[in-house]
Amino acid sequence: MKTTLAWLKEHLDTEAPLDAIVDRLIMLGHEVEGVENRAAGLEPFTVASVVSAERHPNADRLKVCVVDTGNGQVQVVCGASNAHTGMKGVFAPAGTVIPRTGALLKETVIRGVTSRGMLCSAYELGLGDDREGIIELPQDAPVGAPYASLIGLGDTVLDIKVTPNRADCLGVRGIARDLAAAGLGRLKPLDKTPVPGCFRSPIGIAIKDRTACPLFLGRHLRGLHNGPSPAWLQNKLEAIGLRPISALVDITNLLTFDLDRPLHVFDAGRLAGDLTVRLARPGETLLALNGQEYALDPEITVIADCAGVQSLGGVIGGEETACTEATTEVLIEAALFDPVRTAATGRKLNIASDARYRFERGLDPAFVRDGLEIATRLMLDLCGGEASEIITAGAVPDWRRRYVLRAERPASLGGLHVPHQESAAILTALGCAVETLAGGDLSVEPPSWRGDIIGEADLVEEVLRIEGYDQIPAVPLERATPLSRPALKPVQRRAELVRRTLAERGLTEGMTFSFVSAREAELFGGAKPELRLINPISADLDAMRPSLLPALVTAARRNADRGFPDAALFELGPLYRDDTPEGQVLAAAGVRSGRIGPRHWRMPAREPDLYDVKADALAALAAMGAPAENIQITADPPSWYHPGRAGTLRLGPTVLGAFGGLHPAVLEALDARPPIAAFEVFLDAVPAPRAARAKPPLRLSVFQPIERDFAFVLDRDLPAETLLRAARSIDRKLVSEIRLFDVYQGTGLPEGKKSLAITVVLQPQERTLTEAEIEGFSKRLIAQVEKATGGKLRA
Repeated sequence: MKTTLAWLKEHLDTEAPLDAIVDRLIMLGHEVEGVENRAAGLEPFTVASVVSAERHPNADRLKVCVVDTGNGQVQVVCGASNAHTGMKGVFAPAGTVIPRTGALLKETVIRGVTSRGMLCSAYELGLGDDREGIIELPQDAPVGAPYASLIGLGDTVLDIKVTPNRADCLGVRGIARDLAAAGLGRLKPLDKTPVPGCFRSPIGIAIKDRTACPLFLGRHLRGLHNGPSPAWLQNKLEAIGLRPISALVDITNLLTFDLDRPLHVFDAGRLAGDLTVRLARPGETLLALNGQEYALDPEITVIADCAGVQSLGGVIGGEETACTEATTEVLIEAALFDPVRTAATGRKLNIASDARYRFERGLDPAFVRDGLEIATRLMLDLCGGEASEIITAGAVPDWRRRYVLRAERPASLGGLHVPHQESAAILTALGCAVETLAGGDLSVEPPSWRGDIIGEADLVEEVLRIEGYDQIPAVPLERATPLSRPALKPVQRRAELVRRTLAERGLTEGMTFSFVSAREAELFGGAKPELRLINPISADLDAMRPSLLPALVTAARRNADRGFPDAALFELGPLYRDDTPEGQVLAAAGVRSGRIGPRHWRMPAREPDLYDVKADALAALAAMGAPAENIQITADPPSWYHPGRAGTLRLGPTVLGAFGGLHPAVLEALDARPPIAAFEVFLDAVPAPRAARAKPPLRLSVFQPIERDFAFVLDRDLPAETLLRAARSIDRKLVSEIRLFDVYQGTGLPEGKKSLAITVVLQPQERTLTEAEIEGFSKRLIAQVEKATGGKLRA
């Protein structure tokens, strides 16, 4: 289902921006599959007037044109045969990208004459295949106007995926009705004023099978002139991908997509007698509007005259009674067809049409006459003529039904308590007739266009849909097991959480031996006598590993030797040290080498650095529940890391891990090519997380977040973490995010100083902050940072 934004606003009185409309549609259950700006790429192209077009002095087939762009006159060399003085065309200045080819238009000299732009063809703009000449516009086209707006491409197109049960939203008005019910505007009234009939129709209508077609309305129009439809109508149809045909046909297409009311027009002059809605007879065929001939069977609903079948009910019309430019009288068909039989006919004959798509989902039975009146008025306005009285066969099916919505059902069935007064208001806005019963229960009659509401559960869904699914609180499911507590304690689950986290970050898990050579162990602080093997399985595996890194670096080197230099590996397992009571520590370690990211012209590959592995280490710690905000980073990494390019992660005096680039001497000893960045995290050193108090479910705030930037002048050696920790200590409930975005050292700062700039995001939950409150917060933050760091706010 496609519509333009302007088309939607013909039914919806709203000032809401496009983004708000799209977001609300999604929350209402209407997935927006695309938002297309049809004018994208055409912004530089404007209407221009050719002041003169003279023959090129050095080329017979070229012309030198002086073009008035509205901002002055420009000289253009043009090779189009139809370029002439006085015409209006589409001008592109130098610097424009041509949509068809992607080429950049430059000012150039052609056979000794300077050309400072271009007069364009439809082919070059990607709007057609005509390469023979440039676009020639009407003389009343305003010079300097954007070409995209002139031809109706300036409006945004929404592509909305409508679920099968919401046939009422297969028209623009249905979408507008839903948005209005959700409070995003007001639904404009629809003019359904009846058109008085001037004569009695000479063509009658009969229905032989009311189950196949319960209602058929017809109207005879005569004295018509069926020419091209006006530009506004053609632009609407072209915007949603339909090809304009003629005024009569275009009007039926308009009502299909605008009001979800499919219609068909027969050329009344080509009909033979009255029309009958019946089932097809064996051997009957129809040459349809798509040029295909179909063999029919008695399960197919047809509309026939005395000469034979002229249309398939609710699916497609016939070629023999199609409207042409010579048509002067028509019979308009507005009917209801059985959804199941319509769908079966379409599948059997392999016919997909806009009418079938709507009829098989069920249409508004009360809107058939109104749709016919609106179509009649449009046809008389655009084609002239006069209308007959309406011919009626059958009757409107009884669509009225009532259901009771119990006051407690939104909470018990949908998980959200909604006061019955609010439920009544929502259902009324959706078009339901609502009566309040004793105890707050509601007696609800759904509107005629909502055939999908068939019970109390559907009413609950409608209330929650408009109230907002995002308002439903998150509630954990009841236990599905008799166990009183999880089978694994949080500490026992750490290894799996770390493993999954590192894999999600793009690292591949490796498994290596728990022993290494004594030479490698010495590089990483090991090879103590008590950790040497008496009977090693190999001479180069004679020591218990003091770190997981030697084997990972070796694996990365082997991958590089075999043509895979870009490695991201991790391992989780024990390492062995003599400074712990148990003699071993459970650890996770990883290495990154080669390049980060694929080779791409937009994003050049880069070498891994300490920030990449720092993020890996912090992610692993966060997965274990470590208090990330309290972790300190110090510049005293183990000796196998590169000095000045590595750090240690601490929680008070406890070392949680280390990260950074590996020392060049270590890499050389392992015969590995630099750079290689690595990290280590010690799982046993991370304290068990405290039992968290129950928190209310997170709800999106309706108040706008506020961002404030602060820059502080600090000692050059002061870690940025000190500044961030001080800032985070101020009003944690109000602050949603603090991030460092700039580091500066150089001119304008005292010797030995640096400037660190942070962004602080304030997210109020209960009300909008006043300027005084924001200023008060800023003063408290500045004071806290200056006290903790000894720095000053940068002027």
